[in-house]
Formats: sequence, C-alpha cells, structure tokens
Amino acid sequence: MIALMKRILSVSGEYKKRIQWAFLFSFLKSLLSKAPVGLAFFTLAAFLDGSADPKLCLWIGIGMAASIILQVICQYIADRLQSAAGFMVFAKKRMELGKHLRKMPMGYFTEGNIGKISSVLSTDMVFIEENCMTALADMMSYIFAEGIMLAFMLAFSFWLGLAAALIVGIVLLIARYMRKEALEDSTARQEQSENLTEAVLDFTEGIGIIKTYNLLGEKSQELSDNFRKSCETNIHFEENHTPWQRRLNLVFGLGAAVMIALAMFLQTQGMLEVSFLIGMMLFVFDLFGPLKALYGQSTRLTVMNSCMDRIEEVFAECGLPDSGNKHIPETADKVEIEFRNVSFAYEKKEVLHNISFSLNQNKMAALVGPSGGGKSTIANLLARFWDVKSGQILIRGVDIREVPLSELMNHISMVFQRVYLFQDTIYNNISMGRPEATREEVMEAAKRARCYDFIMELPDGFETMVGEGGESLSGGEKQRISIARCILKDAPIVILDEATASVDADNESYIQQAISELCQGKTLLVIAHRLNTIRDADQILVIADGTIIQSGTHEKLMEQAGIYRNFVNVRENGLVFPLDISENKGII
Repeated sequence: MIALMKRILSVSGEYKKRIQWAFLFSFLKSLLSKAPVGLAFFTLAAFLDGSADPKLCLWIGIGMAASIILQVICQYIADRLQSAAGFMVFAKKRMELGKHLRKMPMGYFTEGNIGKISSVLSTDMVFIEENCMTALADMMSYIFAEGIMLAFMLAFSFWLGLAAALIVGIVLLIARYMRKEALEDSTARQEQSENLTEAVLDFTEGIGIIKTYNLLGEKSQELSDNFRKSCETNIHFEENHTPWQRRLNLVFGLGAAVMIALAMFLQTQGMLEVSFLIGMMLFVFDLFGPLKALYGQSTRLTVMNSCMDRIEEVFAECGLPDSGNKHIPETADKVEIEFRNVSFAYEKKEVLHNISFSLNQNKMAALVGPSGGGKSTIANLLARFWDVKSGQILIRGVDIREVPLSELMNHISMVFQRVYLFQDTIYNNISMGRPEATREEVMEAAKRARCYDFIMELPDGFETMVGEGGESLSGGEKQRISIARCILKDAPIVILDEATASVDADNESYIQQAISELCQGKTLLVIAHRLNTIRDADQILVIADGTIIQSGTHEKLMEQAGIYRNFVNVRENGLVFPLDISENKGII
C-alpha cells in the first residue's frame, strides 16, 4: 500500500506538496480521534481510585470537546487540500496522454489498441481520480491511527503492546498474500473491461455493415458474451477476495479475545492495574479497528494498482522520436520533396522497397497503381505517421526525422476521401487549420472552399454544431469544410487522396473548384483515382507491390507498353476487369 501511495504521488506533479500537507493533517486528525479514548480511560481510572472531582471532569469534558473541534478542523483542511486533487492530477494526465498519443506511429492505433486507450481514459483514470485521494487519505489515517493505538498499548503494558504487535504482524502476513492474489484478479478484471470496450466500439462503429449483411444476431451475441464474461470476471473477483476477508476478520476477532485474556492474566499476576483491565475490555475492539478498516478497502486499492499499471503501460509505448532540432528552410532550392531508397515494413512484412523519387517546388506528382500497392503508405510516410525502415525522406534537403513534428506538420496539409469533423461548431472546425486566424480569414477560406453559401443557409451559420465525425452534414459538405481548413492552414505541401472519388456529382464540381483554390502555388502529392487528375500531373509514379514500376508524364507513359497505358485504355473504353500486373492488365 505504501508502494501504491508512492506511485500516486509520483504522478501528482505540482500537486504533490498539496497532497503531502493533506497527509499531515490526516495524521493530526488520527491523533485527535484517539484523544477521547485516552481521556475516557483516564476518567475511568480517576473514578476507580477516587480522585475524580467536578473540576477534573470539567477539564476532561473540555479536552474531549477541543479534540473533536480540532479533529473537524483538521479533517476540513485535509479535505480542502485533497478534495479536487485527484481530478486536477488526472485532468493534466489526460492532456499528457493526448500529447503522448500524438507522437505514436499510426500503426499503434490500427493494432487493436483503440479499446485499450478508451478503457484507460474512460475506466482506469476515472476510477483512480474518483477514489485515489480519498483512499490515500483514509489509508494514511488508518495507518497513523493503528500506530498510535500500538504506542498506547506499549505505554500501558509492554506485554500487551508486544501481543498487539504480533497480531498486527499476522494480519500483515495474511494481507500480503491476499493482495498478491487480488492484484492478479484486478488485472484480469480491467483487461476484460478493455475487451468489453473494444466489443462495444466494434459493434457501434460497424452497425451499418452488421445490418446490411444480417449479422445483427451474431455480432449481438459477441457483445452479449463480453457482457456476460465481464459479469463473471467481477463475480470471480469478489468470490476470490471474500475468503481472505473472512480470514482477516477471524484474526481480528481472535486477536481481541487474546488481548482480553492476556490483560486478565496480567491483572491476576499483579502486572496490570484493574483500571487498565477495565479500559482494555472497553476499548479492545477499537484496537484493531483502523487496520480492519484499512484492509476493508483493499479491493479499491488493488484495482487502483491495476489501473496504474495499465496507464503506465500506455505511457511506456514508444512514440516517434521528436528530438530533432533542424528547421525546414523557408524557401526550397528547386527540390521540395525527395525519397531516397526508402523501405518500410508493417511489423515484419516489408511493403515498400527502395522507393526513390524527387518532386520540385510547386509541381504535382500523382501516385497510381493497384490497391495495396503502397500509394497511401508513401503519403503517410511523408507526413511521418510512421518512420521509414531504411533510407531518407527529405523536405527542402532536410531529413524529416531531424525536424520537430510540430514544424513538419506546419508544412503539410492533407485531404482525405474520408473526412472527420469534430463535434464542435463549423467555425471551430475550420479555424483548427490556423487557430490564430481572424474571423475574416476563416470566412475567406470558406468562400474559397465553396462552402460559405451552404454554411450561411444553416440555422446558426458558422456557429452550427456538427455531430461527432460531422454526421449532420453530407459527405460533400464535410469535404469542403475540410478543404477550407487546409486553405486556412496554407501549408506549402498538400497531400491529396483524391477527394472527389466518393462524392455525388452535385458536390464534385464544387469540390474540384475548392481543390483548385487549395492547390494554387503548392507542391502536390496526389493519390490519383481519376484520369483527368492524372493527365495534369507533372510526374506520374505507378506503384505496385511496393516498388515504382513506371514513372514519367502522361504522354511519356502512353508511349510505353505497360500497366499505365492499359489502365488508360480501360478507363477510356469504360471497361472493368481484375488487375493482373504480370500481364500488365487491369484497373489502377
């Protein structure tokens, strides 16, 4: 438990001193809470030896009242110091987690870790912030109180104090094994909570596909199985923990009986006064009360320990190194982007092999090729969503790994087919591109992105709230807002996963106009799906099986027999058939 307290303090940061002061006042409160017990004993002793008088009783009454008032004051101060500390500590911890996740490679988010992140944020951190400070303060209070009770026993009688210490030692020994087993069960409990979170996310995110393919019963069963397993895990946790609690309660009961029997024996041997015997018989059940209350909270403490393990596990994940101290020059010396012998692997499977090409400033390169060939991977590596396995990616002659991530992202804008808008106002979703922009600049970006008119037709205009992911807007409307965001950002490099590939014809012309505004005076890396986009490229790279199999302009590639010319012929003739690279046939 002391180790847990140290772990909590280690993450408390600037609130550490505040929590330590709360411990001090918890100690004073514990000391004062035992003052009435001591005063009651002295009152009893005074009546037995005939020294009690009204004046003594008055002073004892004043002492009891003073101890209670001071106890309330110390409790109030401790509560004020620690009451909101847990929430403030973990509010800051969530911000730190956000910064940490920003540095993680994209692979981390695609390897089944979304459930873990959600569980850490919504379960583990919530449990600790709601329980940790109260539990820690109570824990310290109980420990202090038990120490004070043992000190009283030793002061009254060495043998009674020794017996009490031995009983406490037995309790600690049993509690050690109880805690070890409870920690294992707590880990399983929190892991199942993560599995349940993952199952809920999968079910809700895939509900459209589930209904379309009539998988509602099957997927519902998977979700139900996770709910049932969570129930079983929690019941198993309690069933395993209850026998240990019974053993502790048995030790507390037998310990109290042993203390009374020993006190009676010592009194018969003339080693303990009658007043001490009576006092022991009256207050023996309070002797181990703090320890009993302490281990009564052991469930909360072990779960909290498991939560801390899971939180630290997420923070221990290695992010992309961000120690670069070089800066991208403000102007390019002709070459804006260069890939030098770049290879990349997802886990152990290499998907790019010695990719090399360069792109001059204000020029456009189109990446074409079969699905899964490596086009998106090339674009993601430029944005440093992952780091290359070997080789270099340079922007204006500087290796992107040697540039701070924040500076790199200031130089790149990305427009995807699948747009995500945050649950916020349209204005804030656009201004995210450059938060310091004026309202006039945001409006101008919206006009250039051809979304100003439809925004003004909405009930609250730019202050209209969009649902999570932009669910209250059409695909084309979301796309234009995302382009407005990029226009406002005004980065010199634009990565474009052709935005019109999955929108209706009515929106396509607006989006094409918006993209034209975005791309003026920019260096473009385009994942191309449409022939009219490819024709205009200064450089076309045909990517298949992780390599560049053809490169050149549209006219040059049309002169060569190969996959590109076959692709163009298929598109122009309206034919569709499966890709077969070996025979240079198919659709890109």
